[in-house]
Parts: sequence; structure tokens; C-alpha cells
Amino acid sequence: MGLHKLELPEDVLRHAKIPRQQWDNVLKRELALQLYREDMLSFSHARRLADMEKFDFHMLLGERGIPRQYNVEDYEQDVANIATWRSQS
Repeated sequence: MGLHKLELPEDVLRHAKIPRQQWDNVLKRELALQLYREDMLSFSHARRLADMEKFDFHMLLGERGIPRQYNVEDYEQDVANIATWRSQS
């Protein structure tokens, strides 16, 4: 897995109400939330970008009032996964 580096003006970050030692974590989390909110990232990918466990990301979405994205394709994939798991039992 490769990484992409994003460069941001440090003088702008200094004006953000974020402690310097938390810049990376807070910015990754906020980007993940916004991309998920706009349906530009799936839950799984947004959670990974935020570097959070599933439960914690679910809780954060709730705290921010961001609804869980769940569509017909997600439902069909869940049904297929359940069928696969049952056949393996």
C-alpha cells in the first residue's frame, strides 16, 4: 500500500484551533468524515483514512450527526456475504 503526502501551508494550520501535535490525526479524521458525508468514500475506506476502529468511527459519525450510507448494493452484498458464511458453516 502506497502513501500520498498532502502539503498544507503551515501558517494556515497554525491558525487552526488544533494543537500542533494533533494536526495529522485531526486533519485525516476530518477529511475522512467529509468524504464519507459526501459519499466520496465508503465507510471502510473512510474509517481507514481516519485510522479508527469500526465501532469508534460509527460513534464519531453519530456524534457528528452524519447518517450511515447504506444502499441497495450494500444490502445485496450483505445478503451474499450471509449466504457465503452459512454455506461455510
